[in-house]
Amino acid sequence: MLRQFFAYYRPWIGLFWLDFGCAVLSGLLELAFPLAITGFIDHLLPMGDWSLTLTAAVALLVIYLLNTGLMAIVIYWGHMLGINIETEMRSRAFAHLTRLSWRWFDSSATGKLVARVTRDLEEIGEVAHHGPEDLFIAIMTFAGAFLLMFWLHPGLAVITGVIVPLTGWIIAFYGGRMTNAWQAIYARVGAFNVRLEETIGGIRVVQAFANERHEHGLFADDNAKYRSTKLSAYKLMAASTSINYMGMRLVQVVVMVAGAYFVLTGAMTTGTFVGFLLLVNVFFRPLEKIAAVIETYPRGIAGFRRYLELLATEQEIADRPDATAAPALKGEIVLDHVSFAYDETRPILHDISLTVRPGETVALVGPSGAGKSTLLALVPRFYEPVTGEVRIDGRPLASMTLESLRSQIGLVSQDVFLFGGTLRENIAYGRLGASEADILEAARLAQLGPMIEQLPNGLDTIVGERGVMLSGGQKQRVAIARVFLLDPPILLLDEATSALDRETEREIQQALNTLSEGRTTLVIAHRLGTIRDADRILVMESGRIVEQGSHEELLARQAAYARLSA
Repeated sequence: MLRQFFAYYRPWIGLFWLDFGCAVLSGLLELAFPLAITGFIDHLLPMGDWSLTLTAAVALLVIYLLNTGLMAIVIYWGHMLGINIETEMRSRAFAHLTRLSWRWFDSSATGKLVARVTRDLEEIGEVAHHGPEDLFIAIMTFAGAFLLMFWLHPGLAVITGVIVPLTGWIIAFYGGRMTNAWQAIYARVGAFNVRLEETIGGIRVVQAFANERHEHGLFADDNAKYRSTKLSAYKLMAASTSINYMGMRLVQVVVMVAGAYFVLTGAMTTGTFVGFLLLVNVFFRPLEKIAAVIETYPRGIAGFRRYLELLATEQEIADRPDATAAPALKGEIVLDHVSFAYDETRPILHDISLTVRPGETVALVGPSGAGKSTLLALVPRFYEPVTGEVRIDGRPLASMTLESLRSQIGLVSQDVFLFGGTLRENIAYGRLGASEADILEAARLAQLGPMIEQLPNGLDTIVGERGVMLSGGQKQRVAIARVFLLDPPILLLDEATSALDRETEREIQQALNTLSEGRTTLVIAHRLGTIRDADRILVMESGRIVEQGSHEELLARQAAYARLSA
């Protein structure tokens, strides 16, 4: 894990050495100050040379100014190092998330994912800055201060050193517990975010059913669990910090009394005694820093472990090494003995074989849970079949890169997702970088023209989160405009009009009919009247195609399709 962590320093190795070098030099200058005070008291003051004393004071001030500059570099450029590493990790985490399959997202909570790329990585950034630097400087300062104290007075140095075993015990005893505690806190933060996101996202449902008190109760429960988990971590932190603090202060008092005895008996000069006391403070500072490590490092380690777990999530659907960009597709779709299941207990499709000719419109009908939407999702390779193969224009889907495949398939579903930006941005999502004329033409074909003219800012009107400022029919038109802009040879319509009223459905259906012209179209219909003119209608039940034919042929059979029409 440490090897993986330090690999992130490579792009910023120059910045690392600048931060590290300045921090080390600053630590060395801190060691020089107690010796300067010793010389000041024992040598300069007895000499009575005022000018030499002032010169020494100015030299000491120059050292302080230099150290101030070094500290400024460490604080700013060191944090820049941490932020750079944090930013790189966040970028990798986001890129990995966007490549994971629908199957993985089906069982993942958005709030927990948000916590992984925000709070977790903020803690990692702090450790990336302070980690190697703090440990090295703590060891260097600790060893340097002890050697100087031993040089000044071996007996007092040994007395001071008794704190070391205590500090080592604290690190060993509390370090692992703190790491586990912070991992539990991060899990609670994820659950906390999930509850918050679901309540805010579904606030209209919450208020419609007057369930504010119920949601408050659920939130209070998660909030209380988060509080309890965090208090447990702080209890460990309080115990370790308190023990460490008391041990250090006890040794300080003993050193002060013993040092006073040595001064009174003539075994130590006053300057040496003062310098030794200052070195004791320098000696304890890295121990205090190590105590702070018990608080800071476990958070970063816990966050980094969760980050690695995310990156280790297998990318179920990815480009094969030999995959090539798809040419301009004609639109022949073949499902060859395809079966699919979300898991062993949930088989969805059973041995489906189907050929859709280029330019043909094929409708899928059947009861809920028959597998219609799953079949459509196999075509853009959102899911992989368990057995069998899906081909387009004779080429297996896996032989084409995902980007080149999906850029030639347009999808309009019942649940339209709009981003919280402008109408223009949402339409242009179908083809990023499209011209104003192309966007307006796509809007016109989707019958959005009258609506755009009525909006106060036209295409630049903000649609709100998930398009909350638009009606259901307007959102469907935006989704259709996106696909017009994409202009794909293959079109998938997943119950695109089922949630609309009859009048709006007729208007949307006109736009969909225009959109379907000259394209291979697979359409799932809730109302059978919208697919009467399809070239073929497939009736699905329990993951199997049980009937197929034209509207008239299927009605004449008086079987499954006729029962749906009744």
